[in-house]
Amino acid sequence: MKRTIANQFLINYILMFVISIMIALFALILLDFSGDVLSKNLSKNKYSAASLMQNDYNRIDTTTVLENGGGVQVISKDYEVVFSAGLNTLPKDKLTTSEFTEFLMATNSRDIPYGYSIEYNEKEQFWLVVTFPTSIRLEFAIVHNKDFVSADMQNVVGAIVAIVLFYLLLLAVSTLIYSKITSIGIVNPLKKLSISARRLRDGDYSARVALNLKNEFGELQDTFNAMAEKIEQEISLRKQSEENRKKLILDISHDLKNPLASVMGYADLCHNKQDLTKEEQDAYLDIIYENSARANNLITDLFELSKMESSEYVINKTKVDVCEYIREKMGRAIPIFDKAGFSYDFDIPETEIMVMLDIAQMDRVFQNLVDNSVQYNPQETKIKVSVTQMEDEAVIIFKDNGIGISDGLAKDIFKPFVRADAARNSQTGGTGLGLAIVEKIILAHGGKIRLITDENMGCEFIICIPLNKI
Repeated sequence: MKRTIANQFLINYILMFVISIMIALFALILLDFSGDVLSKNLSKNKYSAASLMQNDYNRIDTTTVLENGGGVQVISKDYEVVFSAGLNTLPKDKLTTSEFTEFLMATNSRDIPYGYSIEYNEKEQFWLVVTFPTSIRLEFAIVHNKDFVSADMQNVVGAIVAIVLFYLLLLAVSTLIYSKITSIGIVNPLKKLSISARRLRDGDYSARVALNLKNEFGELQDTFNAMAEKIEQEISLRKQSEENRKKLILDISHDLKNPLASVMGYADLCHNKQDLTKEEQDAYLDIIYENSARANNLITDLFELSKMESSEYVINKTKVDVCEYIREKMGRAIPIFDKAGFSYDFDIPETEIMVMLDIAQMDRVFQNLVDNSVQYNPQETKIKVSVTQMEDEAVIIFKDNGIGISDGLAKDIFKPFVRADAARNSQTGGTGLGLAIVEKIILAHGGKIRLITDENMGCEFIICIPLNKI
């Protein structure tokens, strides 16, 4: 049978209840025992008036009493102090009946700092008073009178039993209520945590716990929520990765299907049609070559992208003046711009801006940007390239005033198989992997790249590379 925490708390409190009663009883017994032992060793009990009593009070031995700081007084039947030695707490030497009565009553008071032992000598008719200063007083006693009246005894026992039962009942109810209140503060948070944990187990990764507590359960709540959020993110990334993988396979299949179909079709035509002219054969072979090259470029880019996404991918960086590098790179691109009918403007400072670059990989970045700009934009497009230093980064801007890209396409432009030709020229188009590779290369350098564009407003690629501070 499953034992709940609430029941366990109740059992624990009942156990503590029983133990508390046992400890209380033991304490009472111990107190009674210690009181008995102590009383036998106190000076006022060792040297009591009864033990010192003599018919001739002049023969009373007061030595031990005086040595222990006490005192001895003898009071006659006329309430006159006829003998006194040591400590004397009597108000005066001659007492009245009322004064002596008050004195006797005062000796039983717990508020006075003295202990008294008084004995009356009936034969000689005097009182012997022995006094000791009290250092500490422990008083506990259960008195049983043998000369009791049976009816009184029955009433007293009944009252005691009723008090004990009421006390036990009150203690039991208090224990039950306290155990429930205590368990609620623990059981309720655990129930909420358990419910959320089951939701998480069943696939509801949005499950969260709201306890609004500042104790250990509050810390557990924060830990659980952080764990649930992490799991939700991981699952979301896994789903997104799976969707991307499926889309990648679909895109690869689609992009390879067309060129391979053309290759197979024209190859079959060349093989089976015997009456082709030399011009027709050359035209068909050119088509086969172009589609083979297209398929090869796609496979090559796909291989490069896969290699860059591997955890083992590393680049070989060297210390480079990025201004000189861009100046040289754009110098090589000028013939390409001239052939395309483009104008250009380069704003590159003469001062050095040192960064760490993998030259071969960075060449691919700017070759892709140049090729895309020439491939998709019309004549008379203007290219502007600038290099600046912003805090701890080198900022390279590659900008054109061409036809631009729509917002819907621009946000996904760095994803694989996203082509700008969907918004530009339908007669052109690369593998759709170029800008995805560009982004991977920039990220591998510890930098970042972003695109600012809109239709008919041109494209502005902003590349940021960390400075070399060594």
